[in-house]
This record gives sequence, C-alpha cells and structure tokens, in this order.
Amino acid sequence: MKFEPKDAKELREAGIISLLDLALVLPKSYDDLSIKDEPNEGENSVLIETKFSRRNGSMLSVHAFCITWNCEIRLIIFNAKPWHYATFKSGKTIYIHAKSSFSYGSWQFVNPQVVTKIGEIIPRYKTELQDAKLAKFIKKYLNLQNLLDEGLNENEAKELLSVHENSSKSVQIIANLQGYPNLLNVLKFVEIYNYMKKLSSKKVDFPSSQTQIYDIKNWLSSLPFTPTNDQINALNDIKNDLLSPKAAKRVVMGDVGSGKTLIILGSALMIYPKTAILMAPTSILAEQIYNEAKRLMPEFYNVMLVKKGSKNLDFSSVNLIIGTHVLLYQELPKSPLVMVDEQHRFGSNQRQKIDELTRDGGLKANFLQFSATPIPRTLSLIESQLVSFSFLKQIPYVKHIHTQILQNDGFIQLLEHIKSEISKNHQVIIVYPLVEESGVMHYQSINEATPFWQERFEKVYVTHGKDRQKEEILREFRDNGNLLLTTTVVEVGISLPRLSTIVIVGAEMLGLATLHQLRGRVGRNGGEGWCYIYTKLKNPPSRLKEFASTLDGFVVAKLDLKNRQAGDVLDGTLQHGATFSYYNMEEEITQLAKNRLENKEKQ
Repeated sequence: MKFEPKDAKELREAGIISLLDLALVLPKSYDDLSIKDEPNEGENSVLIETKFSRRNGSMLSVHAFCITWNCEIRLIIFNAKPWHYATFKSGKTIYIHAKSSFSYGSWQFVNPQVVTKIGEIIPRYKTELQDAKLAKFIKKYLNLQNLLDEGLNENEAKELLSVHENSSKSVQIIANLQGYPNLLNVLKFVEIYNYMKKLSSKKVDFPSSQTQIYDIKNWLSSLPFTPTNDQINALNDIKNDLLSPKAAKRVVMGDVGSGKTLIILGSALMIYPKTAILMAPTSILAEQIYNEAKRLMPEFYNVMLVKKGSKNLDFSSVNLIIGTHVLLYQELPKSPLVMVDEQHRFGSNQRQKIDELTRDGGLKANFLQFSATPIPRTLSLIESQLVSFSFLKQIPYVKHIHTQILQNDGFIQLLEHIKSEISKNHQVIIVYPLVEESGVMHYQSINEATPFWQERFEKVYVTHGKDRQKEEILREFRDNGNLLLTTTVVEVGISLPRLSTIVIVGAEMLGLATLHQLRGRVGRNGGEGWCYIYTKLKNPPSRLKEFASTLDGFVVAKLDLKNRQAGDVLDGTLQHGATFSYYNMEEEITQLAKNRLENKEKQ
C-alpha cells in the first residue's frame, strides 16, 4: 500500500518507506499509566494526597499518602522548579507516574510526573519523528487488512499487531522479546521479506536480442574429460537464459578448481556464430583462458586475445574476444553475451562501463559473471531477487590439501618441508600481511623477510599489489621460480601447476574466504598440497581450526558468516546500508520469504 503524499514525506525523512518498515518500528519502552493496586518496584501510576514538603537546596522532599496503595510514601524531586512547589503543595490530590522503590522504611517515588490521562499506555520510540506523530501513523496505517495485502498471513499479522496495540501485553513483550519466540520469528521473517521485496522492486527487465542456440552436445562429448553434473546444469541454466526474451544476469559461483572455464567456453559456443566477450581481471588470467580456448574449442571457432596497447583490431570474424579492462576502450561488436570473470576485482567505474557494454539501444546483452568466492546459500537466496545463480560444487578431481595451523615451535619443520618440496621441483609461496615494516604489527613484512629467504634458497621472487611489474614477475616465477614472497595479490587468478605449498603469515587477520582462495592456489591438478596458516597467537581462534578441518568452499563461506556480525556480511554481498535488528541470516526463514515473494508476484 502507499502512504498519503504528506505522510509519505514525513515518514521517508525518518527512513520509513514501506508499510512493513512502519510495522518494524517497535517501541523502545512504554510509559505505563495504568493503575497497579499492589506496591511494586518499577514504573508506577498511583493516586496520592500530599501532606507536607521540605526543601533541601534544590531538592524537594514531599510526604504524601498513597490512596491507591493505602500507605505513606515520599516523593523526591531533584532540581525542583517553582511549579513543583505549587503542584505538590499540602492538601493536593493528584495522580502521579514515577519510578518507585522501597528504601528507608517507606516507598519512594523519584521525579514524579503529574498524570492527566490515567490508564493510558504511551509508547516511546527512537526515531526522527515525535512519538505522538509516529503513534498516529501506526494507528492510521497498521491494520490486519493492510498487512495481509503486503503478503503476511493472518497469524503473522496478528503477532505483529500485538506489539503495537499499546496494552499491558505490549509492555510485557517489549520488556522481554526473547520470551516470545513466535513473535521473534515473525519479526525476523518480516524484516528479510521486506528487504527482499525492496530488492525485487529495483530489478529492471530489459529485452535481449533473440539468439539461435548452437548445439554443444558433440563438443562436450569430444572433450578430453567428462564434465561434472554441476557444469552440465549450469550450461543448461545459461541455455534457458539465452532462449528467454529477457536479458539475463547470472552469477556462476564455483569453488576453486570447479571448472568455471568450461562454463565460459560452453556459453560462448552456444551463441556461435555470434560474438561473445569475456573480460578478466588480469592479463595472466586472460592468457590462461585464451590458451584453454585454443586447446578445447572446435577448429572452426575463432578466439582473439586483446592485449594492452592493441589498436585498430578487426573483430569481424572473431567468435570469442578475451581481454582485461582494455576491452572497455575498444570498438567492440555488439554481442548477445558479455562475461566477466571475478567481477568484484573491477572498480565501480569499470563496472559501469561493463554495464554500458551490455547495452545495444533498447536491447541488452545477457550478462554472466563468474566468482571463485562461494557465498552461503542464505545470501544467494536474498541476492536472487536481483541476479540468478548457478553453483559448481563438484570438483573434477579429488583434492589432497593438508591445512595446518603453524606456530613458532613448528618453524624448523616448515623449513625442512620447503627444502624437500623445492628438491622435487615443486614451488612454494609465502604470503605476508605487509610490504614494509610496521611499528604496530607484530609480524614481519616482505621487505624485512626477503634477506632471510634469499640467503637460504635460490630463485626467490618478490612482488605485491602495488608492484607494477607483478604480472611479469608472477609469469617468471611460474616458469622458473622456487619461492615467491608476496601479499594476497595471488588470491585470484594465476594457475601454478607446480605449486605445492603456501604459507600465510598472520592468518588470523584475514577472512576465511581469502584464506580459502589462497589455499586454492595449491594442488590445482589433484596433486598433494600443503597450506600452513601461521599465527603468533598462543591460542589460535576456533575459526582457524574449523577452517583447517574442511576444504569445501561453501562450508568455509558458512563458517565465515557464522563468525562475523550480521552487519559485516553486507560488504558487497548484500546491498550497502542493509542492517537487521532481528533477522540473523537464518536459511529456513530466508527460503520462506523467497517462496512467499515469488507466490505474491505470481498473483
């Protein structure tokens, strides 16, 4: 439903856009002006008759008889003003509301307020709006029918309304929300359902040019390996996207080594003879995909790698164009399929240009993005209001990676392990948290550690994120190196078939997703690998122990979610600015909200 224009403006200024936003604004407390016949500690309203008063500096002490409780009481007023003396002079009979406590042999009321509307329960909110005005809006718009129209069922609507009826039950609920699990679950549901509704309203469908699908069955059967079921399912998802009159926006999410390159190539082949475009975050990654395309694609299929500095290129007979962000500055042909690998590695300006790249007048290309950073199913359910998801959970080969928490007493054994691996023509990477020395951090930087490693090993390479030569150095290391000292720059991208060991220094400072990406660099082809997570902490955090016990990226993502505050999950995964007061990423509640929203949209 919509608010009246004048009301909508005032509510919007308080951050209230929808009816469910309004329903989720619960009182922080109540002024309970109902009469309680029995003496008790806490907020109370009673009828009194004043007897006499004493002044002590700015404090006023009033002796009175409590008619409601039939006993003598005392009122204490700090910083008394002239009107207090008139209000509480001897012989007055009035209703008061104040916090009461039993001390020095009698009941005391501190800083009492005079009550004119006895019996009312007045809600107190913490919003930009005045309490009385917000209460008026709630009374005006919040009712059973309006909540049903928003998609809530009758039980949910009634549970929600019970908090807003400003009754003695409402007071009890707000005082102990955890004691009402049914209502708490309703609040969680309404919060995520409301958020998903808003996301869904932002989704804009664009028409796409109709594409004749090239049958890739023969190509798949001719590959030197058998695709996994997840790969086949993802390709079918994309085929359905390409057949739809609406431009698709899909995320293909797969763990390290799950075979996303096959999906890239299969999707490109589906639109043959039209041109597909793929943008990768680094030239090394672009080259790797290009080499795989040349190895696996049919002979008739033309692939072009666009390098930095390329000019006046002829794309007329090209079926797949591969490059980095340099593609954004080329006169590319209009394409029904634009793909981006690791899109989160691109800046906002580059992402905007990618979006422009997918537009062709009123038509828009199908947009595929690939990510090797799994997210929990809960988050994918939420984000599915904006994009579609395909998951690659199956790994074509068995991983043999050993993860071990390393502390100071294990350093000698680590050195022996590194020597042994290098003697087998294997490679080792050591990831440092800093490039230069820090007076704050208790770990060595790359610059401090380099002499130690260079004295003990040959072919030691060094690079980091700000190194302009990093891609050239990574190539040299891949082909010739024994040991690489670096930062998390190796998290995504480069394939190192000889890499058997990675050591992560100060592991407790990194998120589990980053640790998992770094670990994924080793054992890429099913070989044995080792990941040492080094910490100086005497008692390594439990999350590191849990991380060491699993190789499943989706399990790691779930652990990451569990170990972070709910608000932290919003860093680029959920829409910026989303915060939840009750909902805590519960999968069952999220699925219920998604199903409800889909059913409502079908009505």
